[in-house]
Amino acid sequence: MPTKTTTKTTAKAKPAAKAHPAKAAAKKVEKTEKVEKVEKKLEKPVVVEVVVEKFTDKKTSAGDTSRAVGRRKCASARVRISMGKGEIIVNGQPLNKYFPYFAMQEAIILPLKAMGKENSMNVSVKVVGGGKKGQADAIKHGIARALVAWNTEFKKTLKTLGLLTRDARIKERKKFGLKRARRAPQWSKR
Repeated sequence: MPTKTTTKTTAKAKPAAKAHPAKAAAKKVEKTEKVEKVEKKLEKPVVVEVVVEKFTDKKTSAGDTSRAVGRRKCASARVRISMGKGEIIVNGQPLNKYFPYFAMQEAIILPLKAMGKENSMNVSVKVVGGGKKGQADAIKHGIARALVAWNTEFKKTLKTLGLLTRDARIKERKKFGLKRARRAPQWSKR
């Protein structure tokens, strides 16, 4: 009876393509970084110093102004900023007179505080439409946009805080057959 013999043939390995020297160096760097990270985890925690960047103004003369439009719900605010003492005028009135609520005043000043300009920029605003809350948010949006027009380096910080995003939430329209946008009349069984 013939015996079966099995032979395993192994494919010859193809010679590896020569890697680009820069890619090979990059791989080496990644490996060494990973090792260093593991070693750092085993050591005591390291205190990290935070460096606050100070931005220089692109426009330095007192006559230069930046303009922008901010919107929220039905309110629209035309904002103009310039170098000054930090005065904010809304529709010809000081900020604390037009918006007597502290929360609204803080919301309006938020973009200026984020960039450290609350005492060095004058703001003039013409706002129409909506209620006081919508107007306050429209002014905040307009000031943030005007600051970016003033200095484009401010964009990264203001974007991360969400001040450049237009809040698109508005009142939903009423539908026929319903009492409001979605409120249906009370259903009666008989």
